[in-house]
Amino acid sequence: MGQKVNPIGFRTGITEPWKSRWYASKKDFRELLLEDVKVRRYLKTKHRAAAIPKVEIERTRDEVKVIVHSARPGVILGRKGQEADRLQEELQELLGRRVNLKVEEVSRPEIQAQLIAEDICDQLTKRAAFRRSLKRALDTTMDAGAKGVKIQLSGRLGGAEMSRCEKASAGSVPLSTIRAKIDYGFCEAPTAQGHIGVQVWVNQGMYEETGDGADAQEGQAPKKPKRSYKR
Repeated sequence: MGQKVNPIGFRTGITEPWKSRWYASKKDFRELLLEDVKVRRYLKTKHRAAAIPKVEIERTRDEVKVIVHSARPGVILGRKGQEADRLQEELQELLGRRVNLKVEEVSRPEIQAQLIAEDICDQLTKRAAFRRSLKRALDTTMDAGAKGVKIQLSGRLGGAEMSRCEKASAGSVPLSTIRAKIDYGFCEAPTAQGHIGVQVWVNQGMYEETGDGADAQEGQAPKKPKRSYKR
């Protein structure tokens, strides 16, 4: 069996920020964690057309701040922000707390792994050929400026009797390099023969190095002061 680590979990706290940012005592932690799961599941099911790759949640003593990253923010905001106000009220009823909703637009949705996975799932649900969907997703992602992409499908592909895995990749996807910005997405496509799992890894480039001057030019690099010896 392969031993694979989730690329986002591997980088969280080092190069990637946490998606839920709050602190709670031991007795309250379970309840608040389940609330976060409820919010994310509710937004995904209600606004699937808005193409939401991730949802960030921050908590204070008074309110819950929900930051929704969307490729189509107009679907969530609605006309003059009416839909956003309605959604905020629905989240407040769901959690029983005051909610502050914020919607941010995703600049390059073509290289977001979660959105790519959901798009492939939609095509598989509509009975599209899985190899054609794979090839199209690879070409679109690489044309959008990604450094590399890897896609894996698992299940009864093409209605086969036995389930199997199909992989396709382009460019370089260095999963073990922490400074590589690897985005990961997963989705399940419900078909007549069973569910098909779709995994996507996208290499969005390298993080900008903020080192301690090791890579600075020789003339600008700080020099160590000479030690003075006392006799």
